[in-house]
Amino acid sequence: MGLGAGLPAVKRMPLIRASVAVAVAAGLVLAGACGGSAGSGDGHGDGSLAVGVLLPGGGASRFGQFDKPLIEQRLKALCPDCPAPTFAATSDPAVQRQQIESMITRQVDVLILAAVDPQLLRPSVEAAHRAGIPVVAYDRLAQGPISGYVTFDGATVGRLQGEALLTAMNAAARGERIVMMNGATTDPNAGWFKRGALSVIDGKVQIGKSYDTVGWRPENAFANMTNAIAALGAGEIDGVLAANDSLAGAVVAALNAAEVRPLPPITGQDADLAGVRRIVRGDQYMTVYKPFEPAAGAAAKMAVALGRGETLDSIATGTVDNATTEDIPAVLLPSVPVTVGNIKDTLVKDGMYTIDQICTPELRSACDKAGLT
Repeated sequence: MGLGAGLPAVKRMPLIRASVAVAVAAGLVLAGACGGSAGSGDGHGDGSLAVGVLLPGGGASRFGQFDKPLIEQRLKALCPDCPAPTFAATSDPAVQRQQIESMITRQVDVLILAAVDPQLLRPSVEAAHRAGIPVVAYDRLAQGPISGYVTFDGATVGRLQGEALLTAMNAAARGERIVMMNGATTDPNAGWFKRGALSVIDGKVQIGKSYDTVGWRPENAFANMTNAIAALGAGEIDGVLAANDSLAGAVVAALNAAEVRPLPPITGQDADLAGVRRIVRGDQYMTVYKPFEPAAGAAAKMAVALGRGETLDSIATGTVDNATTEDIPAVLLPSVPVTVGNIKDTLVKDGMYTIDQICTPELRSACDKAGLT
């Protein structure tokens, strides 16, 4: 299975052909009407398309703050006469299955799916396929007959985290002890990130403890980090490779509860505002910024093309395999490491956050020191 079960088999065109085997949520959040005949190829009779978008988080999550509005904007630009897309968000795979079933019943023409649990959602993807509704997997590679896939290169994300952690620990002498706070085993991206990180840090540090965080839930990461501190010793952890910013926040909370000083360097991912503020404060060393606009744009392009019965040849940059389907047209996007020294040239420059959003009154002194104000 190459780099491990659950990871996508990535085939980049034309250079690489590698096989790497890859409530109702506080209610079903819907926006826009959905009519027409599912799988008609050209959408409704007037040429418009009904698009359903299913996300694993809403509100203050990365998906709610950035992906949702960007996907909506890009779909509107590509298909101005289409009805507003139907959105649904939940962190519960059972609820997400209900949401997909609802959209199939409402006869959407195409789905964009960021699966909460790619394996558990396979029957739903198969049901959409039987109904003639193509599915674009977004961020996470769902199982089943997927028609297209858009994500960030997970191996690169992991490598960036591993490289940053080594830099922060000055690990040239080797032997430093770290904790790995990985994502959920149900998310194939989590394994991708882990393998990418291990490709950099393996043999250069001691992995004192490694956890797969159930459900990506911060409370589970807090419990795991508390256990790691008890097992290894409060002063015996030289770094923490946290898979994303939510887990990093839980790690910081656990270290603070144990009164660990100074905090060891901690990685992250997604450039959450809370994570960026921790970087400014000095509680977190880095995050991985994944520019969401190109991802949302690629997913919207795929959805509109598939809804109109067109191929994805001009959109995809490669192909991937999941456990059930080979040669899925895919777009794999690059990521950017962010530390306190390049926040202004990355996140602020790209308009993700303003200085005022980052630099709260309590962080003014730290922002001054970082050159942000």
